[in-house]
Amino acid sequence: MWKNQNVWIILSGELIAGLGLWAGIIGNLEFMQERVPSDFLKSLILATGLLAGILVGPYAGRVIDQSKKKNILVLSGLGRVISVVFMFIAIATDSISWMIVFLVTMQIAAAFYFPALQASLPLIVDEKDLLQLNGWDMNISTVARVAGTAIAGLVLVYAPISALYGISMIAYIVMLLFTFLLKIPETKDGPKQHSAKEVKEKGSFKEVFPLLKRDAGVRYTLILSFIPVLFLGSFNLLVISISEIQDSSSIKGLIYTVEGISFMLGSIAINYLSSKFKTNTILFFSLVIIGVAELLLHFAHLPIISLTTFALFGFAVGCFFPTVMTIFQKQVPKEYHGRFFSFRNMLDRTSFQLVLLATGALLDLMGLENMVLFFGTLSICLTFYYFWQMKKKEIHIETEQKAA
Repeated sequence: MWKNQNVWIILSGELIAGLGLWAGIIGNLEFMQERVPSDFLKSLILATGLLAGILVGPYAGRVIDQSKKKNILVLSGLGRVISVVFMFIAIATDSISWMIVFLVTMQIAAAFYFPALQASLPLIVDEKDLLQLNGWDMNISTVARVAGTAIAGLVLVYAPISALYGISMIAYIVMLLFTFLLKIPETKDGPKQHSAKEVKEKGSFKEVFPLLKRDAGVRYTLILSFIPVLFLGSFNLLVISISEIQDSSSIKGLIYTVEGISFMLGSIAINYLSSKFKTNTILFFSLVIIGVAELLLHFAHLPIISLTTFALFGFAVGCFFPTVMTIFQKQVPKEYHGRFFSFRNMLDRTSFQLVLLATGALLDLMGLENMVLFFGTLSICLTFYYFWQMKKKEIHIETEQKAA
């Protein structure tokens, strides 16, 4: 795998783009924190971009399956570069409206970019290397998150907020240049040619639903992947609230760093754990840890508990998501990958949006301590419910490729 030029291009590009992405996210939080007093209003602003991504999801899935993956990656990468221009306008005019335009265009580009990337990985490496590549891809994203947030915090001390978006634009431009170097075959056996009629008949987004109906393993894996969203969707607002509760701006960077390092440890450990334990065991144990971590945030006023909580969460999702991604890439036929990953991204964005709005409202209504008790209890209850359902129906999630 490490002799594959495509692997190095993708991982290097992800590292650079991730630095830009997280510099921009910290910039977004800083921009809103100075201008929007309500957590709920902050969540509404962030949700507008997610909604745009949801709306274009079905179209993105069809386009990805009918087009060359490299072309999609190039065009969506160009869209990310252009979107940053709108944020410069927002800063110059001190306008939340232009920030919303930035969020919308960025999420539309992401709605094409990430499903195309996920559909490309099985085409550039052997199936036996997929779990390792997914783990490293997420590790690189985590390194970028830790480094990006640290750099962003340092930049804000010495430079205006516009410098963060300057970093973002440079990073996206470099990522775009890297993308031109990719050589992605459309299938393992070489590109397949289809007539216009075949493309139209086989390009329906609705074909994902019969696939989910007949493959219980993929269906339940998709359902289980929603449980961590209760934590992930509220992540940034949680960090802001903990910082305010502890009256410490430095805790933000510490939380991102601890969670990021723990995530990397989990995604490295998963290669060993997957050889010792069944896939079902790994998934459900990770979900229980996530639920416990949410409950521990009831004591968020204590710095050591906050950091321990995010360390547990990071390790759990570091084990969970590489496993989930590998299941999807191996179990879902490759000709469905564009539509399936777009469908999954739509569901992720919808659930993120709902959790984001709920978090903003609940933080205003009941405060952090009570909200995390509710989220943690709900996560654990859902985990045990689906564990019982799968045991009752004798559904065993596999990581081996099924026959087409």
